[in-house]
Amino acid sequence: MLSALALLRRIDAGDLSPQGVLDLCRAAIAAHEPEIGALVHLDDAARAGTRAGPLAGIPLGVKDIIDVAGLPTGMGSPLYDGNVARADAAVVAMARRAGAIPLAKTTTTPFAYLDPTATRNPAAPGCTPGGSSSGSAAAVAAGMLPLALGTQTGGSVIRPAAFCGTAAIKPSARLLPTVGVKCFSWTLDTVGVFGATVADVAHALAALARRPGLALPGGDPLTTFTGLRLGVLTQDFAGDPEPEAAAALDEAARAAERAGARVVRLQAPPLWAEAWRLHGTIQDFEAAQALAFEWDAHRDALPPLLRGLLDEAQSVDAPSYDEARRTVHRAREAGRALFAEVDAILTPAAPGPAPRGLGATGSSAFNRLWTLTGDPCVAVPGCRTADGRPVGVQTISRFGRDEKALAAGSFVAAALAARR
Repeated sequence: MLSALALLRRIDAGDLSPQGVLDLCRAAIAAHEPEIGALVHLDDAARAGTRAGPLAGIPLGVKDIIDVAGLPTGMGSPLYDGNVARADAAVVAMARRAGAIPLAKTTTTPFAYLDPTATRNPAAPGCTPGGSSSGSAAAVAAGMLPLALGTQTGGSVIRPAAFCGTAAIKPSARLLPTVGVKCFSWTLDTVGVFGATVADVAHALAALARRPGLALPGGDPLTTFTGLRLGVLTQDFAGDPEPEAAAALDEAARAAERAGARVVRLQAPPLWAEAWRLHGTIQDFEAAQALAFEWDAHRDALPPLLRGLLDEAQSVDAPSYDEARRTVHRAREAGRALFAEVDAILTPAAPGPAPRGLGATGSSAFNRLWTLTGDPCVAVPGCRTADGRPVGVQTISRFGRDEKALAAGSFVAAALAARR
């Protein structure tokens, strides 16, 4: 994979020009894209400018539900063939201000739901790359792009990162703007970032959010964040993890403890389980409105899983939705005491490694609660199954403490690397 921070250091040292970085990405795309199918549009007119900034000269992939001025936004659907954005989404505009170069639009499942794309997983051939941010995860994992934007409504950033073996962050809700992003659920939709390492996504998030304090300090994370308090949580309410995911969680916890972290086992508050079960109520009620035009005018042209969801979503009533939101608010408050005991939670990023085949995108069961509560989540690479498939863990901190989730993710990644 291409590390954004490594590329920035080479630019600063004069070893590589911004145009050279673009050429490097274009060469990687030419070599790998025919096999992976992670991109829907490549901007042949993109050039490295003279703009300074924390991401100056770094090419960026943008999920194809996010507008980039002058480029098509296809939503993963033939319904939007020929739809060219006239303005950048707010997060893309911020990326440009930071010096990044939007180079490619990446594949998305139709309207960011569950009907899969044809994108292939470069880290686990024959397996799904996950969804709905399939192309963003796969493009970074294949070394075609150093950074890419995705979105998460259930598990669409963290899950594909885990399946493809990249780092990623689903930040605190509303930390990054969703203006110019096709809405599925205005309460849940969250823009996230994929990169090669936790430090890369921390640097990118700091630049996009104009919060320099989110960038991780240099040096060894095992020294910088020694004494970190980690709480291990299995998320029983989401079902049992597969043996490979349980083994990865145990491996990450033991590595972190050996590296100096204080590791404790946590029990989830009962309200978390109740809130987790209500994710669909909130998502579906809002999706029925956000996609009202598509369902009213083009129902028969929608892909089957999305059409079925929207058909059922019409019956979700406002009182059920309002009560679900109240329950989630109480669950968020119930988590405050737990987060007071630890700096971050360590838990599986997905039920297991990427499932074989391209007919489905995998389950978001281990991601939904944190999207509901708006807490920041970091996908931590470093574990693999016996047959070589990536299997992910994630670090989670309470809402608004993204720097803690990133610090914990960086520490766990370094601890996993050190065990070798």
